[in-house]
Amino acid sequence: MKIAGKNIVITGGASGIGKALALRFHQEGAKSITVADLQEGPLNEVAKSVGGLAVPCNVAKESDIQNLVAKAEAAYGPIDIFVSNAGIARYGFEETPDDIWQQNWDIHVMAHVYAARAVVDKMLANGGGYLVNTASAAGLLTQINSSTYSTTKHAAIAFAETLHIRYSDKGIRVSVLCPQSVRTAMTANNIDGVASVDGVMEPEQLADCVVETMDKEEFLILPHPQVLEYMRRKTSDYDRWLKGMRKLRDIYDKQ
Repeated sequence: MKIAGKNIVITGGASGIGKALALRFHQEGAKSITVADLQEGPLNEVAKSVGGLAVPCNVAKESDIQNLVAKAEAAYGPIDIFVSNAGIARYGFEETPDDIWQQNWDIHVMAHVYAARAVVDKMLANGGGYLVNTASAAGLLTQINSSTYSTTKHAAIAFAETLHIRYSDKGIRVSVLCPQSVRTAMTANNIDGVASVDGVMEPEQLADCVVETMDKEEFLILPHPQVLEYMRRKTSDYDRWLKGMRKLRDIYDKQ
């Protein structure tokens, strides 16, 4: 799908990946861009820079996403592309309190569900659309230092797969964004982690990859192409891959 002439909504749009996507989509000639986030000051700045609309939104609340969609439609008309991009870094393991697990679940999984509920039927009625859900390479591989993050990112990819299977033949394209380390506020304190082994990508580079992949309408958006080979190694010999991940765990535990 070409970006030019499309009405686009981006959650997590105040900074990082969301901001970079808004700027790049604007360069590509998007008809309108609506950005949503909890950071109202930066959000307004991004909206102004792309001549778009800023909508404060907590993606963990379905009513907020419904309000976001309603405001975008009222301002610009039917939504062609919805980028469900918001994310958090609330790491932990099985002993982590339930509220942290719930935050991860609500933002990394249910926000995508709420977005689909809000726009899929309308996209079908309008002849099609595009859903781009941000997950992580951790959802295809794993995150060795966080069960909360890895588990919910795996679930996000599973949900995107079911959307693709259900709707791709009906005019709705679906892609899932799975980067490794990207230079954002979310990764600022983990810049030397395992995810950065192949380098830390700038958000602008990632935005280039997103546009290129959407143009080809491929499911996996892999800004770090090495991830595809890592997936192949994982599925070809799971036990060997797990052994390698344990070695990585030991290396980074010693740092």
